[in-house]
Amino acid sequence: MMSETATFPAATTPAWTRNRWVRFAVRRGGRLLVSLWVLVTAAFLMIHLVPGDPVRAALGPTASAQLIEQTRVNLGLDGPLIEQYVRFLGGLLVGDLGTSIQYRLPAVEVIGARLPATLALGAAAFVVAVVIAVPLGAAVAVLTRRERNRAVELGFASTSVVLALIPDFVLGVALVWVFGVTLQWLPVAGASGPASYVLPVLALAVGPAAILARIVRVELLAALDADYARTARAKRLTGRRIVLRHALPNAVTAALTLGGLLLGTMIAGTVLVENVFAWPGIGGTVSGSILAKDYPVVQGIVLVLGAGVLLTNTVVDTILAVLDPRSTIGEQ
Repeated sequence: MMSETATFPAATTPAWTRNRWVRFAVRRGGRLLVSLWVLVTAAFLMIHLVPGDPVRAALGPTASAQLIEQTRVNLGLDGPLIEQYVRFLGGLLVGDLGTSIQYRLPAVEVIGARLPATLALGAAAFVVAVVIAVPLGAAVAVLTRRERNRAVELGFASTSVVLALIPDFVLGVALVWVFGVTLQWLPVAGASGPASYVLPVLALAVGPAAILARIVRVELLAALDADYARTARAKRLTGRRIVLRHALPNAVTAALTLGGLLLGTMIAGTVLVENVFAWPGIGGTVSGSILAKDYPVVQGIVLVLGAGVLLTNTVVDTILAVLDPRSTIGEQ
């Protein structure tokens, strides 16, 4: 009796799964959605973790029972927790963050009126940090390569560590005292013109610039000792050409990863710096809203800043994948 071997069609995988760029986009998009969901859920639970009745705390002990109940309805706190959560998600989908208790306006309008000033300050600080860090880190790397100029290396390392450790709001206060109060060179409050950007931008940019400069130096030193750099030297290319055309682009690509993370944290860090310089952004708004227990505005600001950090990190990951496709190997 002859045995027959049954044959079955080979399992095939969808064509899209064989494209690493599609897999990269799906994984990054999935991580972003999960992170956003965690952020939204945390923002929703924030108002429920406040001890006592948040509505009564916001309106004060003299508020009438009718006003308290109406405010609870306006905030969507008049039903079971799961119902409130679903309602909260539904509101977010249509851009409804609730009504501000303090301003009696939609929270999205309160935040939207002040967000551009914060974004402008954070973006300006990021550009200044990169403009300072890349040439500084590259210059120190060239000067200290192969253990030359140890005094320069020690001074750079010590100074960069100190500057990176100084909180930006503390640096802001020092800048106000020196350049605003003592020397009276620059304005110290408001956003009245280009000069008013100088001090808050420096307060935000100095620490990240010090961190980025250290990363650029380390990465550039490693790039100058790589095989392609040695090959370029064997071809008798000039040192400047080797640094600028071959080594520095690789060093900057690595520093860009950290730079993207710093951009998100710098925008979030403007909250404290804005209070130092009376900047018309969301920094003063969030401080006043916390004191006034204006929970819809606080929730909205947490969501906006958190989503900004997550989106910034995703954009940076995408840029890195385009500049260096090898960075997507982990997604295979």
